[in-house]
Amino acid sequence: MKKVFVKYNFFRPISIVFLLFCLVLQSNGQQVKPTDSGYVPANGIKVYYEVYGNGNPIILLHGAFYNIEMNWGELIPELSKTRKVIAIEMQGHGHSPFSDRELSITTLATDVEKVMDYLKIDSADVAGFSMGGSVAYQFAVQSPKRLRKLVIISSTYKTDGRLPIVNAGFNDLKPEFFNNTPIKTAYDATAPDKTKWTKFLKQMFDFAKAPFNCGDSNIANITAPVLIISGDNDGLDKVELMKTYKLLGGGVSADLQPMPKSHLAIVPSQGHVSLMMQTKTILSYLKEFLN
Repeated sequence: MKKVFVKYNFFRPISIVFLLFCLVLQSNGQQVKPTDSGYVPANGIKVYYEVYGNGNPIILLHGAFYNIEMNWGELIPELSKTRKVIAIEMQGHGHSPFSDRELSITTLATDVEKVMDYLKIDSADVAGFSMGGSVAYQFAVQSPKRLRKLVIISSTYKTDGRLPIVNAGFNDLKPEFFNNTPIKTAYDATAPDKTKWTKFLKQMFDFAKAPFNCGDSNIANITAPVLIISGDNDGLDKVELMKTYKLLGGGVSADLQPMPKSHLAIVPSQGHVSLMMQTKTILSYLKEFLN
């Protein structure tokens, strides 16, 4: 597996957050080709998707600024051996065109349901990383009958679920920080209209800075089993993360009562992006939980 590391001055305030988007995982050569791909009309935009393999469906939702390959390139070949994998590129990301439509996790979650309708999928497991995890939480809240199991990787359902230093870092983002990065290279390779680059970045900056909250009571009402995977130092507030797990029925003494249907995995010595690089670890958790 080849990892690309982009060096930055860590004393710059922006570096703490910007680093999250600039360490990119490249495939180790085990790529598989999609059996189907295309665009779905969804809420006034077009959403790109790719389908791999056969079996029970699992939908993959990438992180901010990423595309399918950057986020899931290492996992898709393994997951597609036993599952029907549906990977989506959200508004303005990858092959999905830029749109002036305001970004929100509610709208993005509705886009996921539109893709399911188009592919005639009644229900599916859903896995999301970072921004994709927040969208996945919202999908669980607004489309519970369409969800089987939920996997959340290094993500939260509310702004306060992140450490204050991470939230503050979003205020420093500027388009020029993304020049000559793997993020820009990937955008140029897949975007239908490369001239929208700066508009896309500014839209994402506004989205990142906007407070969001799916609601504690809504999270507590999720009936589907949930697997939360987090790095021990991935920018999430671990006190808030434990509160989330308790809302989902966790944090009990399983020696005195049944084991909760939802699970929490804290992976040691991992940050936000390095966690996503732990392919074998994530796969082991996914297989056990989904099966």
